[in-house]
Amino acid sequence: MQATQGNGNGHVLIELRDVHKNYRTGAGEVLVLKEINLRVRPGEFISVVGPSGSGKSTMLNMITGIDRPTSGEVLVDGEAVHDLSENDLARWRGRNVGVIFQFFQLLPTLTILENAMLPMDFCNIYKRRERKDRAMHLLEQVGIADQAHKLPSALSGGQQQRAAIARALANDPPVLVGDEPTGNLDSATADEVFGLFKSLVDQGKTLMIVTHDRELSGRTARVLHLLDGRLHRDESNGHNGKH
Repeated sequence: MQATQGNGNGHVLIELRDVHKNYRTGAGEVLVLKEINLRVRPGEFISVVGPSGSGKSTMLNMITGIDRPTSGEVLVDGEAVHDLSENDLARWRGRNVGVIFQFFQLLPTLTILENAMLPMDFCNIYKRRERKDRAMHLLEQVGIADQAHKLPSALSGGQQQRAAIARALANDPPVLVGDEPTGNLDSATADEVFGLFKSLVDQGKTLMIVTHDRELSGRTARVLHLLDGRLHRDESNGHNGKH
């Protein structure tokens, strides 16, 4: 049975309705997601766990519009993401979803400050003269303002991930998603980054992360267990979320 629990807030921010995803390969059709039904409310902190190949990253890619369902519907804040054209999707994603990657994906020839400004430049949301100050404020928020004028290669892994989080926050999106965002960090740094995630949720952000780290997933308010492409279990940890 597919659980659709939330945190008690009446508004549903993310909804997946009977989502299926198939890929055609040389060996035939591969079913990656099957009958996914999910509701996420504002301010939830959710981890997605399961074996490799269970569909975790694909499910996040449905929410961000990086991938499209073979059938079913994906709605984020009332927007039918699965129906958007590629051009509209890029603009929508830039304004509504902040994506945090395992390997940071910072542009190596730009400073940390310039990397943090990129989404604002792309979406043209903030006035040009405001963007530098906003990017600096975000770098202060994640604790690396003193690294603003350095290139990514001069920073540690933990600092680069903080820069990537600042970039994800640039356009003040309601939703943040991370695919193994602490997977390339040592345990102490991963714990620091997790604390930063928790503070963002406390400020009202909605955050979903794929993780293999059971200790970290145990500290999120809600855990989605995927198995063979299905939402096998949806459980509440009863803490660390907005209730």
